[in-house]
Amino acid sequence: MTRPETFTQESLNWVPWLEPVAREDLTEEQHEALLDDFRRAMPYFRLLARDPQALLARTLTDKDIFFNTDGGAGRAERELAATATSRANGCIYCASVHSASATRESGRVDDVQRLLDDGVGADLGSETWNAIAHAADVLTHLPLDFGPGEIQRLRAAGLDDADIVDVINGAAFFHWANRLMLSLGEPEVPSRRKERS
Repeated sequence: MTRPETFTQESLNWVPWLEPVAREDLTEEQHEALLDDFRRAMPYFRLLARDPQALLARTLTDKDIFFNTDGGAGRAERELAATATSRANGCIYCASVHSASATRESGRVDDVQRLLDDGVGADLGSETWNAIAHAADVLTHLPLDFGPGEIQRLRAAGLDDADIVDVINGAAFFHWANRLMLSLGEPEVPSRRKERS
């Protein structure tokens, strides 16, 4: 198994340490909890399918945070919050997924890569992005220290209350999701990339 040595925007595999439910053994309730066919192919989601009610709640929360376009922060900013949280937690797999999405949604490949390379304290090219990364970092490391100062900085950077709620939700959700990913398995460099090296 080849583990990634650094944070990357390239896709990675994830290898579980526990046996996920085999695709052919998924129950109807587990199929329904997975919601989308692409999740049925992923070992992480099939592992979580052992508790279909928790998986369904997790997936619906994830979809609402990242795909609900009814107001709030833009998709790039939501993905940035998830990337910053994943970077702060050391979750290389989640950081790869959400950094690629942040780049795709924003077009700011260099700023996103700077976050991955230099960490959440890096200058990300705008006060809005810096404030989001800072808020995500505080929520990740010292949630009780998150307070009026972080809210004021986010507001001063142009975010309204709905935007701020989305940033907080994205960071909080990924703090939890990172801990789950980090305790259930590890990232792996796909074989197609190993062959290019």
